[in-house]
Amino acid sequence: MNNATFLKLAPLIVFLLISSVHIVRAQDYYESTYQYKPVSLGITVSPSLSWLRYGDDDGYESTSKFGFAYGLAADFGISENYYFATGLWINTLNSEVNGGSGATGDTRKYRLQYAEIPLSVKLKSTQRYFRSYYGQFGFTTSFKLSGRESVDGGRSASMGSGANFLRLGLLIGGGVEWQLDHNLTLATGLSFNNGFTRAVKRGEPKNSYLGLTLGIFF
Repeated sequence: MNNATFLKLAPLIVFLLISSVHIVRAQDYYESTYQYKPVSLGITVSPSLSWLRYGDDDGYESTSKFGFAYGLAADFGISENYYFATGLWINTLNSEVNGGSGATGDTRKYRLQYAEIPLSVKLKSTQRYFRSYYGQFGFTTSFKLSGRESVDGGRSASMGSGANFLRLGLLIGGGVEWQLDHNLTLATGLSFNNGFTRAVKRGEPKNSYLGLTLGIFF
């Protein structure tokens, strides 16, 4: 190949090289996956909707209210797709109740705050397109930090022993984890927590909540 021919073909060669680089980068973006991390720690927040369940006692009418949880989360890898998920959250559950045995239509608002520890198994799909899907199932153990109530719009007062110290719940949820970088993941999901121990003594209800989970893992 003489110099004149090479000069004529040089622009075509450069164009093909640039195109191949873009193709490789596109394939890497859509097909590459990161290896799973054995341990991931993160910060999570969770706005929630909570309510009290009185079972067969029709003397009470419960209204759901918004609450909020925040804290630390940790995923410990068992294998690439199986994790033990735990953490420590500060969880505030609000609810409102009308009526009750011996009451004349009074309205009570409850604000129960717990230190909550989830103990669950998280199942993750293989990561594709920089995201993976997960399902989560397990239990939560919660310890009361404070319990307050107000009656008929009056001043809020401490419930003392009127609110149970221990709360146990069944946790189920799922969502998507988005890989933002090699060491940064955004988690989004929904969870349902079904309490199966008594929350307050009056009427002996159990409390449950539905939460929107948002977390950043490092």
